[in-house]
Amino acid sequence: MLLFLDVDGPLIPFGAGPYQLYDGHSAAVGEHPLLNRVDPALGHRLAGLGCELVWATTWMDEANSCLAPWLGLPPLPVVQWPDAPEPPGRPHWKTRPLVAWAAGRPFVWLDDEITASDRAWTAVHHPGPALLHRVDHRHGLTEADFQAVGEWLTGTGC
Repeated sequence: MLLFLDVDGPLIPFGAGPYQLYDGHSAAVGEHPLLNRVDPALGHRLAGLGCELVWATTWMDEANSCLAPWLGLPPLPVVQWPDAPEPPGRPHWKTRPLVAWAAGRPFVWLDDEITASDRAWTAVHHPGPALLHRVDHRHGLTEADFQAVGEWLTGTGC
């Protein structure tokens, strides 16, 4: 089971403030001042889901150099986004590349920009189980998000 993980929104909350700030032992905070909004305990929670974690973010390889150490995770695979522009409109520009990357394997996608259009497109174009879970960008991943993902994983038998 794959778990595609976006950074801005799911891991780094924005738009609601004030935010809880976390202390970490990473020089990356100087380069990325919002990094201290990321709860380092999320790494353990994500790893505990038993999925193959994959960065699905515009942070690209920086997610491994900055976020993975902060979260206590090993370097993760990174989805490489196509250079060609996506067709205008729906679904989200990440949807097609993620479905292609999954190549029929079951997956969870955690992002703050998922819509019903993404779910509908995926249902038609992806033969395996898929949970496209929208995370509230104002709060980032919460207990309710982990509960929803855990219940879905249990329900699919994956």
